[in-house]
Amino acid sequence: MNIISAKFIKTVVGEDQILGDGLPQVAFIGRSNVGKSSTINALVRQKGLAIVSASPGRTQGVNIFLINNSFYLVDLPGYGFAKLSKTDRAWLHDLINWYLFNKKFTQKKIVLIIDAKIGPTSDDLELLHELEAQNKNILVIANKIDKLKKSEYFKQTGKIKELIGYHEILFYSSKTGTGIKEIINQLLC
Repeated sequence: MNIISAKFIKTVVGEDQILGDGLPQVAFIGRSNVGKSSTINALVRQKGLAIVSASPGRTQGVNIFLINNSFYLVDLPGYGFAKLSKTDRAWLHDLINWYLFNKKFTQKKIVLIIDAKIGPTSDDLELLHELEAQNKNILVIANKIDKLKKSEYFKQTGKIKELIGYHEILFYSSKTGTGIKEIINQLLC
């Protein structure tokens, strides 16, 4: 199966009917500038569907995209460093938690994107443990594998596997497209 259609529906910053309309939701979460929006664009083969920015903190709402008229990809704001005020960062943190941990919403899958070169940060691991505690269906994508030197690839991927634990990890590069088919297969199953 392939992604044959994708369109931006809306940005949500609070209660909205779309979140409870019964269509499955696949949420993308990760640190600021880890490549969430770039990954969504690569998956749907549309460069500008999800807005990409070099400035951390560009996504400031829950962006909803309709895929194949059958499920939503949900692009969440990044956590961690962002060029925002302390108040705005706290508001985004609350928005992320509202969406991920609100009993009203059921995500088919939560895609946690980490930076393969850096590995999972303490923020990544804290969120992973919170998602585990809520019995969420989690897929971890280690993005930016193109930035790993051949000599460090096996050591770094082993470290990531050790820290992430039993969750499936897909190693990916939005720059080269490595791993894209595996991600699509996971999302469409």
